[in-house]
Amino acid sequence: MLTIPVRTLPATLVLLTLTFALVIGCQKTETGGPAAPPTSAASPVEVAVTNAPKQSPPAMGEETPQDPHMEKPAATDSPAASEDPPPLPARELFAGWTKPRLALFLTGEQHGYIEPCGCTGLTNQKGGLNRRFTFLQQLREERGWDVVALDAGNQVRRFGRQAEIKFQTTANAIKQMKYDAITFGPDDLRLSVDEVFVAVADQNPDNARYFAANASLLGVTPRYRILEKDGLKIGVTGVFGDSRRGEVANDEVEFQPALEGLAAVWPELEAAQCDLYVLLASASLEESREYARKFPGFRLIVSAGGAGEPTLEMEKIEGTDSQMVQVGVKGMFAGVVGLYGDHAEELKYERVPLDARFPDSDEMMTLLANYQQQLEALGWEGLGIKPIEHPTGRQFVGSQVCGECHTTAMEIWENTPHAHATETLVHPPERFEVARNFDPECIACHVVGWNQSQYVPYKSGYLSLEETPLMAGVGCENCHGPGADHVAAEQGELMLSDEKIAELRKSMQLPLETARQTCIKCHDIDNSPDFHPADTFDSYWEQVEHYGVD
Repeated sequence: MLTIPVRTLPATLVLLTLTFALVIGCQKTETGGPAAPPTSAASPVEVAVTNAPKQSPPAMGEETPQDPHMEKPAATDSPAASEDPPPLPARELFAGWTKPRLALFLTGEQHGYIEPCGCTGLTNQKGGLNRRFTFLQQLREERGWDVVALDAGNQVRRFGRQAEIKFQTTANAIKQMKYDAITFGPDDLRLSVDEVFVAVADQNPDNARYFAANASLLGVTPRYRILEKDGLKIGVTGVFGDSRRGEVANDEVEFQPALEGLAAVWPELEAAQCDLYVLLASASLEESREYARKFPGFRLIVSAGGAGEPTLEMEKIEGTDSQMVQVGVKGMFAGVVGLYGDHAEELKYERVPLDARFPDSDEMMTLLANYQQQLEALGWEGLGIKPIEHPTGRQFVGSQVCGECHTTAMEIWENTPHAHATETLVHPPERFEVARNFDPECIACHVVGWNQSQYVPYKSGYLSLEETPLMAGVGCENCHGPGADHVAAEQGELMLSDEKIAELRKSMQLPLETARQTCIKCHDIDNSPDFHPADTFDSYWEQVEHYGVD
């Protein structure tokens, strides 16, 4: 478990609790630990043939089904309305399927989420390389299916050294999972081409798995691939949508317009007389449909263009015999298309959430541990991370200094999970084998003095447990802002007028009515889905309520 902003269960409650505690200006800190948080919303049961209504997710401590082939409702990324129906019973995956002649395993848009962060407990989150590996292994070994694994690209988000390491980690995982074909997404192509090329290259050019019809690294990556398994021949190419072209400024990537690239590749694919042609489209949904209409020989379009959860059923593209599968976002789902008949005449589809039914694998845990160890070895400087000036120009002092005057608020805070937020990265309660306190995407929401969206420290913010011990935990200044000037004014170190001192006091106050916006910088929909339903903030604030100076 290591990659996306990783935070753990206690950390979640920690952040949820403490954020509310630290919420009101020099008037807030936290009260005692929160009661069990409200349950989050859940996704519909995953079955291709039935549009199941949305349902509420299991409680955080609820046990997952023991049968690995039983589907359990998985938590979604958006809160369910109060009038939503109760959860449907778990049902078997691939209900009514016979063993397919070949199964296509479809993923994409991982977008850097190589594991769930764990903030709300891994049971309540979807996605990650661990679960994907296990699911693939179950299909191949337990069900005995022949599988072709395909990915629609976009393995990372952002750019820079950490993103490059994450891409390398994902490429190694993809190799271990024996993927057959992967196309490029815009965030992949924003990285250093040298780094990407090393990660995707194969000693045997015929085994090159990364390609696109209209985007090539250094002019040497292939444009398509012909796969043969169990007597079936599958022709696969990828396409980089024109709408995404503006997202990549990299002279070492050779681009063509999408339709031009496909027009060049299609005659070669057609000449191979494949049983099925598949297009991996790193493109918008409308572009993906357009490519199917222009090149109707592609019977299956795998699109990375959807927002939110993939559709439960394949979309029949009007005017063609083509069907489209969406891969969803953040690697939370996998799609499986079963091929039946002598020439793959019949296709069946199942959308599968990568949830807690799929246990961790030793292979992926080793790989993820290595990822975190690389981050630790490089350190902030090696990752290209340098402290930046806070927008106010002020400095941080740490919660202990705040507590010298705000003693009651301090007592409340010390009894909340926020006070121990950094510790949950040093000794994670789940997937505890590896510390994550050297991961910028994790540490930003677990310490004082970091920019949570840019994953960089502010000057005077947290650097390490040894250098800046007062900045450990999620403290007063996470919500109220850096307090050095306020402290200096109150202690008489600055010669200021009463009016200026009052102004500094007011600047440290966080009105309760606007506090929620501060909280959701870390308590976002991915890391704290329970935080977002209506009235949740009020219920949490009641548990940590505190006001001002003693």
